[in-house]
Amino acid sequence: MDNASQEALHRAASDAEQIAWVDADDQLLGALARIELRERGLIGRGTYILLFNSAGELCVHRRTLSKAIYPGYWDVAAGGMVQADESYAESAARELEEELGVSGVPLTEHEHFFFDQPGNRLWCAVFSAVWDGPLRLQSEEVLEARFVPVDQALRETLEKPYCPDSLAALKRYLQ
Repeated sequence: MDNASQEALHRAASDAEQIAWVDADDQLLGALARIELRERGLIGRGTYILLFNSAGELCVHRRTLSKAIYPGYWDVAAGGMVQADESYAESAARELEEELGVSGVPLTEHEHFFFDQPGNRLWCAVFSAVWDGPLRLQSEEVLEARFVPVDQALRETLEKPYCPDSLAALKRYLQ
């Protein structure tokens, strides 16, 4: 199977995942497919994991062009949608391992906030972790990744497209 076919299968499976559907107060209402949440303007749950190395540099990565939202954008956090049967912490650990191949690290939970943009309405939980090992990028989701000083990542947001939801998570973390 070629790369395009693999990406199409991954996207279809991703769209069919049952995501935690919540109300404006983050109370669980049920489970819906990711695409249905977006199309109907409903609220889901998302996790954002800020991955640092021991030098304090932040891992930034570029999303694949097949992503449903923010394709090809740079991202300051690993993360994704919380599945219906997961806690925020379980989702954060799963997403960090899936996207960047990082597992077994302690996750520190920080901010919990509401992000509201057309097609992307989420209750967000922000986590951080420290990792000095190798990254194993999930080819369906991540094109490239690197560690940079936080101030460099913030400067780059003025020149390159960066995901606004993960930027909101980073800015809250830095406050």
